[in-house]
Amino acid sequence: MEKTKKTIRVVAAIIIDNGKYFATQRGYGEWKGYWEFPGGKIEVNETPEDALRREIHEELETEINVGDKVCTIEYDYPKFHLSMDCFYAKVFSGGLVLKEHEAAKWLSKSELGNVEWLPADKMIIEKIKK
Repeated sequence: MEKTKKTIRVVAAIIIDNGKYFATQRGYGEWKGYWEFPGGKIEVNETPEDALRREIHEELETEINVGDKVCTIEYDYPKFHLSMDCFYAKVFSGGLVLKEHEAAKWLSKSELGNVEWLPADKMIIEKIKK
């Protein structure tokens, strides 16, 4: 009998400014070096929007306005199932300070394919490009 994978619920911010999307490069773990939209885990009794504001503040010392939900990505990684709520966001204060990431880039829609995205984040790009 196959053991059911643990589901991890996370949020991702698709931060847009002047037609460019903010992408961050992971600085740790087995997916180190891959690119992602910033975000993180949803804690108990936390709404996805609150989790996103908290995570972006913790990871990037930045306050964001959370906009419309773009999609929910369901993706099976080898060790867990990821359920990721993705929201458009805008920076309203702070300077996007990299505390956990190796690098960051602002990418135009046509440049989104220029970096190696995490598998689940590739699915977000497909939604954005439509």
